[in-house]
Amino acid sequence: MQRNSILGLVLALAASPAAFAGSYAIDGAHSKAQFSVRHMMVSNVRGEFAKMKGSIDYDEKNPAAIRIDATIEVASINTGEPKRDEHLKSPDFFDAAKFPVIRFLSKNVRKTAGGLAVTGGLTIRGVTKEVVLQVEGPSPEVRDPWGNLRRGATATTKINRRDFGLTWNAALETGGVVVGDEVAITIDVEATRPAAKK
Repeated sequence: MQRNSILGLVLALAASPAAFAGSYAIDGAHSKAQFSVRHMMVSNVRGEFAKMKGSIDYDEKNPAAIRIDATIEVASINTGEPKRDEHLKSPDFFDAAKFPVIRFLSKNVRKTAGGLAVTGGLTIRGVTKEVVLQVEGPSPEVRDPWGNLRRGATATTKINRRDFGLTWNAALETGGVVVGDEVAITIDVEATRPAAKK
């Protein structure tokens, strides 16, 4: 009887829901990286990179095992002003022809009160610097109409653009400069994985 009880307990534990671990692909159609930077010391210019792709290995039970590898297409930048966008793609700023992608590769992940803190290397214009993304989420999985499973999350950070070689600027007659150095970044990510076949 005791042996049967132990066997029953083992089977029950095996059948109970386990902490989830799996691999996701970033859904570029529903993921974007937005940014905000001070303009002429009086207002903020906001824009986004519309094309993103990558992979996320997510382990709910072991955050240290989480891995993120994401790339953003520089040419997809959009600030709502075509001439400004062309200038941002030029060698004065991102130099999209020579450095077509921005990449983030995680190194360490830990839990926080609001979600996760993801430390990793951010590469812009061939320069890699360590940044920390404060992540809200991820959300619980939902099944979409096509049978895939989805999660979402929002990450924020701030960088100094000069650290990455984005040094172009112009002085104002009244003092100050045209473009601020600090850039606030918000990344909205939606990621999918195929549902297990029954």
